[in-house]
Amino acid sequence: MGVIIHAVVLAFGLILPLGVQNVFIFNQGMSQRSYARALPAIVTAGLSDTLLIGAAVGGVSLILLQWPLLATVLYAGGSLFLLYMAWSIWRSSGPANGSAAVLSAGRQIAFAASVSLLNPHALLDTIAVIGTSSLQYEGVARFYFAITAAVVSWVWFLGLAGAGRLIGRTDRTGRVSVFFNRLSAVVMVGMAGMMLWKLVFS
Repeated sequence: MGVIIHAVVLAFGLILPLGVQNVFIFNQGMSQRSYARALPAIVTAGLSDTLLIGAAVGGVSLILLQWPLLATVLYAGGSLFLLYMAWSIWRSSGPANGSAAVLSAGRQIAFAASVSLLNPHALLDTIAVIGTSSLQYEGVARFYFAITAAVVSWVWFLGLAGAGRLIGRTDRTGRVSVFFNRLSAVVMVGMAGMMLWKLVFS
C-alpha cells in the first residue's frame, strides 16, 4: 500500500500542472462531437506516458538521455513541432470558422504523441522523479510502482477529456472552445520558446 500511495502522489504531482499535454487532451474532449471521438488523443497520451514510465523505471530512458546529441535533437524537433501545432490550432480556431479546431483521429494521434514524447521537460521530469524514486524498490514492488503511476495517467486523461466534453456540450456559441484552443496554442508557443532558449543558451 505504501508503494501505491507513493506512486499516486508522485504521478499526480507531475501531471496536475498546466502543460501542453493537459491542455491538448482537455481541448479534444471539448471540441470533438462526442467523447468517443477524443479517444485517439486519450489513448495515445496514456500509452505514451506508460511507455515513458516503463522506460524510466527500467532505466532505459536515463541511459538514452545521457547522449548530448539526442537531447539536442529532442529539443530542436520538439520545439519546431510545437510551433507547427500552435499555428495549426490557432489558424483553424476563431469566430470566422464558427468553432474550435476539430482534429481527425490521425492528427490527434500525431499531436498527442508529439506533446508526450517530444517534450524534453516531460522526459526529464519522468526520469528525475519517477525513475529515481523507483530505485528504492525492487522486484514486484517496483512493478507495482510503475503500474500505479501509469494508471494515474490513464485516469487523469480520461477525466480531463470528460471535463472538456461537459464544457463543450454547454458551449452553444463556440466561444469557450475557441478560447481554450487559443490558450492551448499560446501554451505550446511558450513551451517551444523555453525549449529553444535552452537549446541555444545551454
